[in-house]
Amino acid sequence: MTPDRQVPPFRSALLSFVTLLLVSSPVLPVFGQGQAAADGLDLRFANGIAAIVEGKVITVEDIRREISPLVPQVQREARNEQEFNQKLEALQDDIIQNLIDRELIVKEFRKDEKKKIPGSYVENQIAETQITQFEGDRSKFLAYLRSRGLTLREYRKEVEEDIIYGYMRQQQRKSQSTVSPVKIEEFYNENKDRFFQEDEAQLRLIQFTRGSLADAELQARAEAVYERLKAGEKFEDLAREISQDSRKVKGGDWGWQKKSDLKAEFSEPLFLLKKGEYTRPILTPEGAFLLYAEDRKFAGIQSIDNVREQIERILLQQSARQSQERWLERLRRNGYVKHF
Repeated sequence: MTPDRQVPPFRSALLSFVTLLLVSSPVLPVFGQGQAAADGLDLRFANGIAAIVEGKVITVEDIRREISPLVPQVQREARNEQEFNQKLEALQDDIIQNLIDRELIVKEFRKDEKKKIPGSYVENQIAETQITQFEGDRSKFLAYLRSRGLTLREYRKEVEEDIIYGYMRQQQRKSQSTVSPVKIEEFYNENKDRFFQEDEAQLRLIQFTRGSLADAELQARAEAVYERLKAGEKFEDLAREISQDSRKVKGGDWGWQKKSDLKAEFSEPLFLLKKGEYTRPILTPEGAFLLYAEDRKFAGIQSIDNVREQIERILLQQSARQSQERWLERLRRNGYVKHF
């Protein structure tokens, strides 16, 4: 049956009521709470219906339970009351759609009578919930069920459907496992700008902190190390022995550094080095430094071989999203969905 796609005539009222419900909870004060209360909404919406999908009613309370934990983030991101209400409305629409999709996905799973979720999976999940959310206190857990008006049997069904939903979504993601070399090459040629890299150097350094030392003494200490490097000693060994920076135990290894990330007094001499070269001592107000370029990457478009795995991940993610959306559209097309 074709879903009823009409725009819900009471969406704004429903949104206002959801806001009112949220205001009454001790999460955070929200924008416009006075206005929401002043809307004078009739309490008949307390058990209002947002949608019906395959005989399952999605209520305002279902939406409130899903949206409530997300309100603080929406409030932080909103710059004013109008933006808050817009974001809240968009979030409400997403939640309604997700709840609809969940029912359709569960129905799709149950079409195959051979597919079953072992009861032990459900019981283990319930036991884990009691431990993590209710400190292992069964009386608190049962009180939570009563607050939601659920029996233990109804809650078991809810947990089972959560497991089914996760399983079915995961199976859809797994169905996308390969990308052809041709598609990788096409993506690379069409998006080369995405693979531009700045000058980078794999940096090691040796540091002498200034303390009360004058420039001449700092220079002398750093020059002594410079001579030992010229004599053939390894930079990382000397860093472990005498450096006073926080990464001396790692041989002064600071990893890959972009030219734009470093101060000019470091970046200018460092990026004149070739792989395996080191600088003369550099004096700054903080101390004396010797820099070593363990490896180099030069500015420009990376080769396709260097970014092949990255492109493959991008294409797999795109393909998975498209495949999942087509799958969901089919389920929506073939299921009964009515919005209010």
